[in-house]
Amino acid sequence: MPTLPAIDSQYLLDTLVELLNIPSPTGYTEEAVAYSHAALSRFDDLELKTLRKGALTATWIGESHDTPRALTAHVDTLGAMVKEIKSNGRLQLTRIGGYAWNTVEGEGCNIFTANGETVRGSLLLTKSSSHVHSSKVNETRRGDSTMEVRLDARTTSADETRALGIEVGDFVAFDPRVEVTNDFVRSRHLDDKACVATMLAAIKALQDARLKPTQTTTFHISNYEEVGHGAAVGFPDDLAELVTLDMAAIGDGQTSDEFHTTLCVKDSGGPYHYGLNQKLRQLAEEHDIPYKVDIYPYYGSDGEAYWRSGGDVAVALIGPGVDASHNYERTHMEALIATTQWTLAYLLS
Repeated sequence: MPTLPAIDSQYLLDTLVELLNIPSPTGYTEEAVAYSHAALSRFDDLELKTLRKGALTATWIGESHDTPRALTAHVDTLGAMVKEIKSNGRLQLTRIGGYAWNTVEGEGCNIFTANGETVRGSLLLTKSSSHVHSSKVNETRRGDSTMEVRLDARTTSADETRALGIEVGDFVAFDPRVEVTNDFVRSRHLDDKACVATMLAAIKALQDARLKPTQTTTFHISNYEEVGHGAAVGFPDDLAELVTLDMAAIGDGQTSDEFHTTLCVKDSGGPYHYGLNQKLRQLAEEHDIPYKVDIYPYYGSDGEAYWRSGGDVAVALIGPGVDASHNYERTHMEALIATTQWTLAYLLS
């Protein structure tokens, strides 16, 4: 088995950090997609296309075209929208994606107004002061009606808040708080910007080595995964295989960890394709790629979105281990590099 091309780990890390610092809650992903477009446009031989839905594809003609393939990763993240401007000038939100309010309590956020302005704020419990509300701070259930955004602006009424340009429907992005320490990457929204970065790093590794995929490959960056229909469209009609790149969830009862890449064989949507899973296992073992095999009970992917839309292809799911998924997440460079290696092994197989 030939040696895999070298991975530019600094490019991988720099790309990830830059992506993490671009706000992109589902529905507000134009800047993150534009960043991805610019990154892909620096590579040779890729045909780029922005879909009407806002997703991005890049097609690379391979050595053969008898079983075309695709890789997909999503650039959209969890976030929120303004649901109500309250009489006290603060904001009630509605969540985008599946997370619990307590995971972002106290976090800074940006509100993006329709007129292009950005207003800072922070998400708090409506009765947040222990000196005023005592035990209620601990006892109050965190929910849509008990959380609010306190704006960093002089406002004590709905009219004053509207004068800032804020209205119902404005998007809200929570601060990622990216930090890299001892090869750990700690940040919100590693799901799934970690995998977008590994995809780009794999393409760069191939191009640096003057190689191309064995099969014609579509690289698909989706923008609606967190709400369940990201990769439902955007693939060629003759597609044979789809490998989804998304995070591996770590916790009690799971085999995944922050130092391995993982093959998910089943999630809440059911089992993935057995034959493609076996192929990926064999590739990992042949190339000594450190990997785990796992099952996620509360998880769905873009690959399943394509299946549900009628995609008649084999689908598999791999990705780096991410601790505290849909919370303040963390992974390690070893898992990111292993995922990139596995992607390279697949592209060259």
